[in-house]
Amino acid sequence: MEIEHRIIKKVKISAFLNCVKDYGFENIEANAHALFRLSQKQRKIFNEETLKKVLWEEKPLDVGVETNGNYNVVYEYKNGKKLRIITNLSTKKLYIVTFYFLNKEQEILFENGKRKKS
Repeated sequence: MEIEHRIIKKVKISAFLNCVKDYGFENIEANAHALFRLSQKQRKIFNEETLKKVLWEEKPLDVGVETNGNYNVVYEYKNGKKLRIITNLSTKKLYIVTFYFLNKEQEILFENGKRKKS
């Protein structure tokens, strides 16, 4: 893992959810980088609205702040997959920087990290 992407601080899930609500749904947006690698077929499934709804409506499994200041948020998604959304909190907007599904190795690391916290 790149050093700038390491999680240096855990964030309470309730605090993150309150933060998202404080921004308001209309102030959540995906930056250009968030969707650029998707095919046209994938863009029909994962678009800005879909990602905004996940942030707005779903409860994350884990939230942490990376060394670069971005928030690393993991959600349970369909079929037991884990969805990681990286966000950046500016003064007026909550930006979706990127997102991806965890691969098997990442899921194992995530699950091991979750057990250590308990």
